[in-house]
Amino acid sequence: MAPIRRVLVLVVLAALVAACTSTDTSSPPPSPADPAQTEAIKTIVREAMAESHLKAVIVRATVDGREILTEAVGESMTGVPATTDMHFRNGAVAISYVSTLLLQLVDEGKVSLDDKVSTWLPYIPHSDLVTLGQLAQMTSGYPDYVLGATEFDAAIYADPFRRWTPEELIAPATAKPLLYEPGTNWNYAHTNYVILGLALEKITGKRMTDLMQDRVLGPLGLDNTTDPGTAAIAEPALHAFSSERREALKIPAGAPFYEESTYWNPSWTITRGAVQTTDISDMHDTAVAIGTGKLLSAESYQKMVSTDLRGKTTTLPGCPTCTTMSESYTYGLGIIITGDWLMQNPLFSGYAAAEAYLPSKKVAIAVAVTYDQEAFDDAGLYKNAAESIFRKIGAQLAPGDAPPPPPQR
Repeated sequence: MAPIRRVLVLVVLAALVAACTSTDTSSPPPSPADPAQTEAIKTIVREAMAESHLKAVIVRATVDGREILTEAVGESMTGVPATTDMHFRNGAVAISYVSTLLLQLVDEGKVSLDDKVSTWLPYIPHSDLVTLGQLAQMTSGYPDYVLGATEFDAAIYADPFRRWTPEELIAPATAKPLLYEPGTNWNYAHTNYVILGLALEKITGKRMTDLMQDRVLGPLGLDNTTDPGTAAIAEPALHAFSSERREALKIPAGAPFYEESTYWNPSWTITRGAVQTTDISDMHDTAVAIGTGKLLSAESYQKMVSTDLRGKTTTLPGCPTCTTMSESYTYGLGIIITGDWLMQNPLFSGYAAAEAYLPSKKVAIAVAVTYDQEAFDDAGLYKNAAESIFRKIGAQLAPGDAPPPPPQR
């Protein structure tokens, strides 16, 4: 055999051997979406637009990484279509980031969930009775400074652009007696996570903004999720409108009242460093990452999604947010368990959203909505239509494990 031909044969054989023995284990690209499923979700969204009087809906749904639908419908502002790259406020979604930070420190042996808050924040009343884990699970007994706090409601509606400090937020609530002995009941209280944020800063010696970026947002690749430190929203921004200040401003029932709320300052909603804006892709990716415990040990993940509170909580006179845990709603550590789904569902300042993950079927859903004037009742109240949309989409994509109806309150 001529030398050149021998070399060519050897090269071909080497290539064939390499192809047959390749260790490439990368997954094949996801299969295309079922057109019937896609159309069914589009129908759910369009029906919700009409029934719930929505101005805009942005939605993303996937199954095991396979995109079913990513779409925006409606308008951000009059004449400005909503788009899937628009940014909006994520509110309580950031609670799961904060609890993740705490559980990471537990995994590293730097703290325990049973550590008393007074170890780092001795000046806060009752901190010698409350643990870090109780803050994260909202079983501390601290009253909420928002829900049921009429003076605070009046203050934020009198000046929705005011920037609040953590100390201003927690002072009225922590000055009151605890609602119950820590660990014996449950009540939703923003107070818990503002205190927890202050504790995490003391424990690590770092700002929450840096902790969030270095430990959660960066590792998860959530490049469109940020705490700007102001009421700003990165462009393109999904604009929101609200009638919720109607009673505070003494607008007569029946009189038209509908104002832009996009740039109301959300500093009152959670600890500094976690007052964030996001987009639908990051919210969807959050549902997957938090829902799978990507940043946590298996033990910490199980604590986060535990339903141990079921059968241990009850309503309580004088506690407007004390709730009996149920199949429809159980609080873990910074996350809601509804059926077998893991969820967060922010609602404030004319924005609503829901993100959820079903681990058994790898279904991820993210929805963000804004409202038309007709969505608000005579008192300016409104419901989380994004959560309703999620539950319907969840039933469509996982009919054998559909989200249960929301709890009646």
